[in-house]
Amino acid sequence: MAQPWRIIDSIDTDEGLLDLRQRGETDFLITIGGRVLMNSSANQSEMVLAKLACASLKNKINPRVLIGGLGMGFTLKAALDHLPPGAQVLVAELNPIVVKWCRGPIAQITARAVDDQRVTMVIDDVAAVIRNTDGKGKRTRFDGIILDLYEGPYEGDQGRGKYFYGDQALRLSCHALTKDGVFAVWSEDPDQAFENRLHAAGFSVNRQRPGRGGRRHVVYIAEKSPDPRQPRTAKNQPPQNGY
Repeated sequence: MAQPWRIIDSIDTDEGLLDLRQRGETDFLITIGGRVLMNSSANQSEMVLAKLACASLKNKINPRVLIGGLGMGFTLKAALDHLPPGAQVLVAELNPIVVKWCRGPIAQITARAVDDQRVTMVIDDVAAVIRNTDGKGKRTRFDGIILDLYEGPYEGDQGRGKYFYGDQALRLSCHALTKDGVFAVWSEDPDQAFENRLHAAGFSVNRQRPGRGGRRHVVYIAEKSPDPRQPRTAKNQPPQNGY
């Protein structure tokens, strides 16, 4: 008989109670308003997101990467595993309690990735970080931007999603990247309208669906065109290396 989940910490938010739950020694769950956000035993798409986003950066000198959303830290851990020693990783997370959890009760599941010397944590809205990067000069731009937010882009969303994945938001993300920079986004499902907006903003698009069978989320890897006025051709490639 499976052990019951127990709440080990929680905080009230505008969207309901944000809970950290535990079952056994290493099985964790984060919920908000009773809705499951993430599970420590189901993290493949997040890890593939970071791996693919950082694949072209491993040979760069001191690449700068922005990660939007800390979650349980799996995306951050995977990014660190595929980035060089001189990389700088800025993680923007809205809820301080999530950082507290990643440094406390769930630190073990990512080998304390948040405390890696390459990591800087900021309690901020990642969209604001992107917006404030635009226009500050090439040396302050990012080589990679990874958005691992619990609500990815989906068709018809004109609310919170537009703030991160709308036309203007994507243009700002493009400007915040260095030449040939990478913009990576986690999504629950494919969204053709989002892909069209990526092209219009100056990106090529590589869509992946990690895993086999069952519920498979989507990973978008978008590369900035050398000339934003001439977006590259779409590259919706089939899964690679077992993903």
